Amino acid sequence: MSLAPRVVLVHRTTEYEELVARHGTHGQAAYFLRSRGRDIEEVAERHRRTRRALAEVSSAVPLTWRQTQVERADLDRFLFAPEDLVVVVGQDGLVANVAKYLTGQPVLGFDTDPGRNPGVLVRHRPSDAAVLLPAALAAGTGVDELTMVEAVADDTQRLVALNEIYLGTVGHQTARYRLGLEGDGGVVEAQASSGVLVGTGTGATGWLRSVWQERGSALALPHPSEDRLVWFVREAWPSPVTGTSLVAGELAGSASLQLTVESEQLIVFGDGMEGDAVELTWGQVVEVGVCGERLRLVG
Repeated sequence: MSLAPRVVLVHRTTEYEELVARHGTHGQAAYFLRSRGRDIEEVAERHRRTRRALAEVSSAVPLTWRQTQVERADLDRFLFAPEDLVVVVGQDGLVANVAKYLTGQPVLGFDTDPGRNPGVLVRHRPSDAAVLLPAALAAGTGVDELTMVEAVADDTQRLVALNEIYLGTVGHQTARYRLGLEGDGGVVEAQASSGVLVGTGTGATGWLRSVWQERGSALALPHPSEDRLVWFVREAWPSPVTGTSLVAGELAGSASLQLTVESEQLIVFGDGMEGDAVELTWGQVVEVGVCGERLRLVG
């Protein structure tokens, strides 16, 4: 007998909950915000909208299905199963946060704050959950296969991201490494920079786009489903021993960017989750390229 589908509701702690946890009471949190020219009622209202949305989506899960909930901070300890339907209730960034832990499970995103979120990845309203949840697992339902980026170190450590991967130092200080492109005849360049950013078409709406725009780059940003990445070196520093000729480019298909660490420690993290980083040390090599897995986002 096959298992009934399991809905995994992914959410995150709200700003209001974080404030009350930090200051102890609603009143103390209100005083703190007031001293900084903010009104806690606006924060509390967003909290209430988020909780209502989570309750609405949860109540729409068919009675014969299983369901569970996981908070963003616990994603690295949660075990997703092949039959799961992953339902993100929150912001676009929450879809990116969960993507690295999945292996092909469909993802359905519900926007808790329409108008405040872009809605690129959380495309649906909670009120539509009763219709969308059963349809998400039906044959023929449209799914966007979104390209992801992966970094693989020479000690088999691996990190996957939906938006972008950052390679640099803790605190974004000067990173020292040697950079080269696979199949480029062994041409490498020693660099000192603020780190390297490698992103996807989905990431082209966020951090990657800001670097691209600030740089005035002529590179065409990829589409979310395109097997192509764009990379930038941030603030490369020219010196007698470091260069600035390899500071941007694209990686299509199986092409990869190779980086050899030349400092005591570099970190690699994805989608802004610096707390879940891969640590590298002197002499280690890491390759970054298109990931073989895709995020299956229900349209």
